[in-house]
Amino acid sequence: MQDENNIQPEIPQAGEEIFSTETFIEEPPRPKTDLLKISLVLNGILLIGMVILYILFFTAKKTEQVAIPMAFQKVNGKAMKVVYVNIDSLNSKYEFVRMLKNDLEGTGKKLQAEILGEQSAFEKEAADFQKQVGANTITEERAKIVYEALMQKQQALLEKKDRYTQQVAEKELAMNLRLLDTVTNFLKRYNRHFNFDYILGFKTAGEILVASDSLDITREVLNALNKEYSEKKK
Repeated sequence: MQDENNIQPEIPQAGEEIFSTETFIEEPPRPKTDLLKISLVLNGILLIGMVILYILFFTAKKTEQVAIPMAFQKVNGKAMKVVYVNIDSLNSKYEFVRMLKNDLEGTGKKLQAEILGEQSAFEKEAADFQKQVGANTITEERAKIVYEALMQKQQALLEKKDRYTQQVAEKELAMNLRLLDTVTNFLKRYNRHFNFDYILGFKTAGEILVASDSLDITREVLNALNKEYSEKKK
């Protein structure tokens, strides 16, 4: 990113003419009175021009100072350089995030399939027990044993559900911490070249309600992150 204030003035190249090459034709000498009048007129024009420049300079300077919010100034009066990254875009377009999400979803689906399989088997066993009880094809003593066994299976199934839910939540937390660490470390290295005072995170329903598009560096950061991730995969 280039700073607009660092744009250098154009320097005439070798061979480029700085002054006009027009031939000046000498005019006959004017009377001194005419020269005096011309000199007074020119001095008056220059004086008016200086007044106009003075007014424009201080008016523009005053307006520029008012346009900079105090909240974005350092103690020495220098304006801070603040930019932001769109977190929603990173979550949807950063390849590393997609990999982590796919891994998390794969783990969740695997555990869910295991729970659903055990739950289906338990429900079938419970349904068969109810039929036996209804048809009086099972003794009371045997029914008591089967019932207690079914209650133990049900409790074990509920505990496994809670355990797997906790396992997925912990994996998701670890994923988020890993992602945060990766992006933060990258931005620290990225900022060595730009020296921003703040790199903020903008997201939907976040703490920042409105942000100017001119401060958005998401595209540059996203491209660099994906390039770095692609090189690490090789």
